[in-house]
Amino acid sequence: MATQSSSVKRVFKQFGVVVMLCAAQIALAADLPNVKILATGGTIAGAGVSSTQYAGYQAAVTPVDKLLQNVPELAKVANVTGEQVAQVASHDMTNEIMLKLAKRINVLLAQDDVDGIVITHGTNTLEETSYFLNLVVRSSKPVVLVGAMRPGTSMSADGPMNLFRAVVTAGSKESKGRGVMVVMNDQIIGARDLVKTDTMTVDTFKAPVFGYLGYVVDNKVRFYKTAARKHTEQSEFDISNVSVLPRVDIVYGYENDSRVALDAFVKDGAKGIVTAGSGTAAVSKAMESGVVDAVKAGVSIVRAPRTSLGIIAHNMEFNDDKFGTVAGDTLNPPKARILLMVGLTKTNDVKELRRIFDTY
Repeated sequence: MATQSSSVKRVFKQFGVVVMLCAAQIALAADLPNVKILATGGTIAGAGVSSTQYAGYQAAVTPVDKLLQNVPELAKVANVTGEQVAQVASHDMTNEIMLKLAKRINVLLAQDDVDGIVITHGTNTLEETSYFLNLVVRSSKPVVLVGAMRPGTSMSADGPMNLFRAVVTAGSKESKGRGVMVVMNDQIIGARDLVKTDTMTVDTFKAPVFGYLGYVVDNKVRFYKTAARKHTEQSEFDISNVSVLPRVDIVYGYENDSRVALDAFVKDGAKGIVTAGSGTAAVSKAMESGVVDAVKAGVSIVRAPRTSLGIIAHNMEFNDDKFGTVAGDTLNPPKARILLMVGLTKTNDVKELRRIFDTY
């Protein structure tokens, strides 16, 4: 009996330790931020037939729950849950998916039990979606986009660490109020400044003009600057009742170009057009008459540089006052398209659009 009693005591003692450990784990989890992962596909959810395959892998095949399982370390830095919003390669990202994503983010960030959001996304159009969200998210809580340049089956896949760093950033109180950010290659980049610069390398994303917001070092964010232009909760744009975004297209300028593409977009119903011009977003004589006719037809025209870098000021190398066009400031053509599209949900007045491009 004494032996049995001792055994029972040992069992209860062991159970007591287990109970105490579970309570400690629960308390620890309660101290962690609640981060929601919204998955949209891309290379970070991609797979190849071998660990050395880069070209020819299939993007957007791994579901969000599997992505999270592949990074168990996430449980140490946040209470993470996942949701599949879309499953596409980002060159197939559409206005409809962006609207759906933005509206879902605004719903989630209004909840007290969500401290931050991470969006997994393909890198091809990551800069466009991030800037769109930077304009229409209505919260100061952190929103972080993340992707990968190598599929998850690669022997040196960058997705898992990028995802871990993104969750660290989204869960940090220091990230609040900094606008939508992208975390790749340990760097934190503001959505407005983000540029994809290389087709293959893992350090493809840069902020070549205005610099990075900061870095992620192990489990801590380090910020060195803030975004100067208005964003997120400061933004005037509200897409809660927007079901369709205005059609905006891009016309590329080049030596011996013509107005054919511009005319085709106007005929097809474009509400706005971005001209990606050479040099300081110049418009050729051949294109000029097309711009005149488009503006007369009520189509808004924004000039941006095809170089993707540098400022386009009002009336720089083209008389914006005379032709009724808008200078794109420091936005590259894809981002100028995003801002024009969002701006057109409010107004098509050229003076107001110029103010918007000077503000965002």
